Amino acid sequence: MAATSGEQPVINKNKKHRKEKPWDTDDIDQENYLREVWSAVTKVLDPYGIACTLDLVHGSMSVRTTRKTFDPYIILKARDIIKLLARGVAITQAQKVLQDDMACDIIKIGNLVRNKDRFVKRRQRLIGPDGSTLKAIELLTQCYVLVQGNTVSVMGPYKSLKEVRRIVLDCMKNIHPIYRIKELMIRRELAKDPKLATESWDRFLPKFRKRHLKTSEKTSKKNEKLAADDGTRTKKEKPAKKVYTPFPPPQQPRKVDLQLESGEYFLKVHEREAREVQQRKQKQAEATLKRRAERAEVYVAPKEEAAPTVEEKRKRRHTEVDSDDRAGRTKKKKKDVATEA
Repeated sequence: MAATSGEQPVINKNKKHRKEKPWDTDDIDQENYLREVWSAVTKVLDPYGIACTLDLVHGSMSVRTTRKTFDPYIILKARDIIKLLARGVAITQAQKVLQDDMACDIIKIGNLVRNKDRFVKRRQRLIGPDGSTLKAIELLTQCYVLVQGNTVSVMGPYKSLKEVRRIVLDCMKNIHPIYRIKELMIRRELAKDPKLATESWDRFLPKFRKRHLKTSEKTSKKNEKLAADDGTRTKKEKPAKKVYTPFPPPQQPRKVDLQLESGEYFLKVHEREAREVQQRKQKQAEATLKRRAERAEVYVAPKEEAAPTVEEKRKRRHTEVDSDDRAGRTKKKKKDVATEA
């Protein structure tokens, strides 16, 4: 039997349920780019006495020292270069790691969120619309940030790397980067003032906390509770200890006993159901009235103090004048006593 042209390709049973990854694009393969720029990589590392090899068969890059190597730490910088190249950083940017005041950090974000759709959304939130959020982070931290696949590559000063790592990890924990960006902007302004160099900046920094929206029914009760507590939680009183009795508690009546007592047991089925429905409706009506009264509490205007009348003002003025006269007399008496003594 001849094979038809529209026949589907055979898929391995182990890969039958695999889905396409949204980050698995054609530009993720760096082999062609590395082959083109490898001569530039060797030129960059040659003055420092570092040799580098690109193995396309096994798919690996390696760096090693030679007899001409004079800086013992440069091998770690060379290792950082090939790390950045493997994650899609251009050679013109990656070679800046060789500077003394420049370092790099590879932040792994692939295993922080289980749901892949949620992971892609949070990673896109880090980039922002048209890369605006990423650009703001780069300007405030003086770092180069590249989001690629399951990692975020960062290059910059040592102090700024900590800030970028904090922003990235918080973003994957569902904390929006804009909060950290606001904090960085305030810190930048505070750093310009030399008077605040030795002071704590906690009073200037914004304190964001998770809040739930209040409904109109709960607003008045919450405000009253906060005013009563003054922001402090009162300790719960311990319940009083019950007196121990060796005798068992009295037997509780059964449901049938209660029905016999009330006469409900002798009613017919439809009469009993009608009675239950009536009781249920009565309870619902009471609950609705109570709820309506609680809602109305929010709209009750607070009591206003009435403005004092003309007579009250006059009396108050007279009392103030009398009190001033008495105070003056007592002072005069004290002075006279002091002069006599």
